Amino acid sequence: MSTYENVTLERDGGWAVVTLNRPDAMNSLSRALVRELGDVFRALSADPTVRVVILTGAGEKAFCAGADLKERKGMTDDDVRAMLGYYRESFGAIDRCTRPVVAALNGVALGGGFELALACDLRVAAATALVGLPETTLAIIPGAGGTQRLPRLVGTGKAKELILLGRRIAAPEALALGLVTAVAEPGERVVDAAKKLTAHLVTGAPIALAAAMEAVDEGADLDFEAGLDLEARCYEKTLQSTDRREALAAFAEKRKPVYRGE
Repeated sequence: MSTYENVTLERDGGWAVVTLNRPDAMNSLSRALVRELGDVFRALSADPTVRVVILTGAGEKAFCAGADLKERKGMTDDDVRAMLGYYRESFGAIDRCTRPVVAALNGVALGGGFELALACDLRVAAATALVGLPETTLAIIPGAGGTQRLPRLVGTGKAKELILLGRRIAAPEALALGLVTAVAEPGERVVDAAKKLTAHLVTGAPIALAAAMEAVDEGADLDFEAGLDLEARCYEKTLQSTDRREALAAFAEKRKPVYRGE
């Protein structure tokens, strides 16, 4: 297991499990933790042995309670502006990760903590998890991408409702709204639930998965015809891959394909 100061990294087969490791502070987002997140995700994106990344929090209370308010209290306005830049850089590294990233929400994910989860491709919540963006009740707005990622996930109307009301939403409602992909069974470890959800991705075709994420993510900002052009370029990446030929051979031979990301 690789250990940073504020984040731990553990490898389990094709999974890499990144854990926010500040349980005494409810895994809140200090400057050091945010910088380390960017470092670890840039490294994992370049690691061919990693097929899926799971991001979770240490302890049982919180995935991430948002900004470190003790640290924030001593910041100047310019310090806060710089912090927003750190969020953008490090959460962007999660956005751009070439491996599927799953947020395993082991507890509360509020404010910047939920914005962190929104930067992931999928979200699995513990049965007791709570999510929400309460920033407007604190006289600010979501500043780590929440006003942009949430509407892309649930639509403008629902995003305005959630941001303006600042409600804390329990796991069952979060599932119904599409804020999370799945909810763990009572008593089930949320990381185990995330691994169960993504088991087929660990043996899946990495080039195809990366191309699909690129087409969806980048296409969200394009008009329809430009999006189709993007899709064609992403498809070309899979067309030229050895994995595609392996898929055809495995189908013909009635066996499970072995994908190597080539």
